[in-house]
Amino acid sequence: MPRAAAIIPARYASTRFPGKPLATLKGKIIIQHVYEHAVKSQLVDTVIVATDDRRIYDAVKGFGGNVVMTSSTHQSGTDRIAEAAAGLDVEVIVNVQGDEPFIRPEMIDDVIELLYNDQEASISTLARKITDPEELRSPNVVKVVMDECGNALYFSRAPIPYYRDDWQDLQHIDLEAAENGILKHIGIYGYRREALIRFSEMKESVLERVEKLEQLRALSAGMRIKVKETGFDTFGIDTLEDLRKAEQCQSMFL
Repeated sequence: MPRAAAIIPARYASTRFPGKPLATLKGKIIIQHVYEHAVKSQLVDTVIVATDDRRIYDAVKGFGGNVVMTSSTHQSGTDRIAEAAAGLDVEVIVNVQGDEPFIRPEMIDDVIELLYNDQEASISTLARKITDPEELRSPNVVKVVMDECGNALYFSRAPIPYYRDDWQDLQHIDLEAAENGILKHIGIYGYRREALIRFSEMKESVLERVEKLEQLRALSAGMRIKVKETGFDTFGIDTLEDLRKAEQCQSMFL
């Protein structure tokens, strides 16, 4: 079976939560939680943290993890992992977000398997059915619609598909009216190595600029994104308040 690597982009200078990869959660720093969950993947051959900060580099080395220094000029985590992936002899790269300590190894395996099983797909990702109307309304929760073969048609911060006859008011949404459910995008990506490097070299697309979703750059360029529905969810740490909430999420820890 082809080789795969999980790369975890991690930067210190977050606007809303500076230094969050080094924040402590349940007795370990966040980046360590992410790393330790990633190495439990059955299909990953190597796990690497890609950072531009010496403090994060030293912390990862301190708990015995693999880490590489990358440029401080990258505009996104995807650009950072593309730099780290350039010298790797693997077929598939998984972008595991450095601020998601609840990532499951099964989710990493799923995005790798999607690419192993569909040689025409360039990118893979996951989605989960929305059960809370608040998530449907929230622009911070990205939605995805797929074709009958499981390929992404579009990602949006708006409710998609929009049930015109049943949803007269977004404040009073009946999710049972959605025949196949509304899917929340889970932000983990698998890339074929060549596709990742090509993607990182592309210019921002119009749809990407409008929705602030970089996966729309790939769709606009005609790249196929394979999507699998999962029963797992994640919880990203974006703010100090998120960290406090995460401390209460006992059931989400492995």
